[in-house]
Amino acid sequence: MLNAPDKRLAMQAYEQILGLIQSGQAKPGELVNERRLAETLNMSRTPVRDALLMLEGEGLLLRQGGRGLQVRQMRIEDYMDALQIRMLLEPAVARMAAGRVAPEVTRRLHDQLHALLAQKDSGPADRAVVREIDEALHGTLSEAAGNPQLSQIIGMLRRQTQMFDLRSMPERLADTCREHLDIVTAIEAGDGAAAASAMAAHLGRVRDSIINRLARR
Repeated sequence: MLNAPDKRLAMQAYEQILGLIQSGQAKPGELVNERRLAETLNMSRTPVRDALLMLEGEGLLLRQGGRGLQVRQMRIEDYMDALQIRMLLEPAVARMAAGRVAPEVTRRLHDQLHALLAQKDSGPADRAVVREIDEALHGTLSEAAGNPQLSQIIGMLRRQTQMFDLRSMPERLADTCREHLDIVTAIEAGDGAAAASAMAAHLGRVRDSIINRLARR
């Protein structure tokens, strides 16, 4: 078992490597080089190795025999399976979180979402900012639900769906912001039924958008 300092370093390495994967700097199908990663992150190889094992456990990295670990290439079937599970779990989480999020947190989410909507006609939004707000909203609800195991499962599923190539759909930005605002408003009002309904509608529209895009190919 890792002691506290080792665990902290491993988590730092995990977050940084996860960021490389989610941003596309570590590309799907690419082999991961532990030594090079350690040099890039300015860390020893031990926390990097521990972080890679965690990412492998979450299914974001796949072991390729003696070749080492490879960034997982998400297939549409993998994405839709993960999204289907999210559609089962996240409305329940939204219901549980209703009325349990601090007012300053919901206020900040409101402000961030309105700011994104206000600048949608000024050009493409910064994907890192969009992803950060999206993660803050879904992560906040998972934590507020008060079930750490459920939160961990949803976090893993979200990381898997974020790896899919179609995760960036600029035409969905305004709709996503409005759908998120509906969720936040219901959470703020303590209306569990409305929060669950808004979350289900949001994930359903994400699914439908992806299906429509694939149908146009």
